[in-house]
Amino acid sequence: MAPRAGQPEPRGPLLQGLLLVAAALSQPAAPCPFQCYCFGGPKLLLRCASGAELRQPPRDVPPDARNLTIVGANLTVLRAAAFAGGDADGEEVAAGGVRLPLLTALRLTHNNIEVVEDGAFDGLPSLAALDLSHNPLRALGTGAFRELPTLRSLQLNHALARGGPALLAALDDALVPLGELRLLGLADNALSRLPSAALRLPHLEQLDARLNKLTGLGPDDLRALERDGDLPVPRLLLADNPLRCGCAARPLLAWLRNATERVPDARRLRCTAPRPLHDRPFVDLDEAQLLCADRDAEGRGEEVELTGPELEASYVFFGLVLALIGLIFLMVLYLNRRGIQRWMRNLREACRDQMEGYHYRYEQDADPRRAPAPAAPAGSRATSPSSGL
Repeated sequence: MAPRAGQPEPRGPLLQGLLLVAAALSQPAAPCPFQCYCFGGPKLLLRCASGAELRQPPRDVPPDARNLTIVGANLTVLRAAAFAGGDADGEEVAAGGVRLPLLTALRLTHNNIEVVEDGAFDGLPSLAALDLSHNPLRALGTGAFRELPTLRSLQLNHALARGGPALLAALDDALVPLGELRLLGLADNALSRLPSAALRLPHLEQLDARLNKLTGLGPDDLRALERDGDLPVPRLLLADNPLRCGCAARPLLAWLRNATERVPDARRLRCTAPRPLHDRPFVDLDEAQLLCADRDAEGRGEEVELTGPELEASYVFFGLVLALIGLIFLMVLYLNRRGIQRWMRNLREACRDQMEGYHYRYEQDADPRRAPAPAAPAGSRATSPSSGL
């Protein structure tokens, strides 16, 4: 049947396409897991903040989720394949099992995580950023970060302080497989040394080691930071560490002066020992000020308190200042000697007048003739000499 005049011809293919798009949009998205919140669809962000009630990672995370954030839970132990369907009782997922193939960012801060077992993040082939900060880690499997070929950022800030040397040794082994790691956060962990494996990561671009207990970096650590070829030179953040400015710090001082761009916060490095150099900017010191006990040519030995020309000069300067103050005081007294004499004379006369006043009143009070007459007893009758009685 031909269309009537003045009516548009129907567009069959266009109408069918619009119907298909409407049908696709009307399909329900993957459900959001229990005790979690999905923002902008599961492909954007999924956040689980359910307090201590959440004791294991959610199992019903949509498979197309890209970012997963769990904050404030009580996970305690991350078992093998915890995010790929591993059983909470320790039964691992089948080999090669992948449940979240698109997950790129996993944030697990403030979840009271104490143990991370081997293979805890297996089944996350696209994971690029992992944040375990602010968890009281006590044990870390040497294979905790295996099967993470695309991991670029690992944050462990304020998470290693309770583990001691054993946890630091385990971290050394766990970092070895992360050949593509770019950013590593180890701030506020009370570390007395940096993990050697972290310094040797070939593609590392930044290592955050602020707020630790590092007293310095040795020659071996500095050599480990050197890179060959076109590999990037890592940047170090070392502020708020108790640097010991002795002879052992000479290699670090020379390294900083040759490559200041490697430590962006170099101006914030301060000495905490020895006492004469306390709170002095580290980069402003000279190597001659970094002293040792035996003061040998190689710069070995323990640091000692400064007793050299600088300390003697400070004592001499202090004595000169005191002498100058005393001289000025004597000069002021000499120039005002007449006024001081007048002031002393007036003070002496005022004291004499005061004492004479006290003495006069004492004599007046002691005269018996000036004592008041006793009062007559009540009821007595007054008599006169002419009464004859």
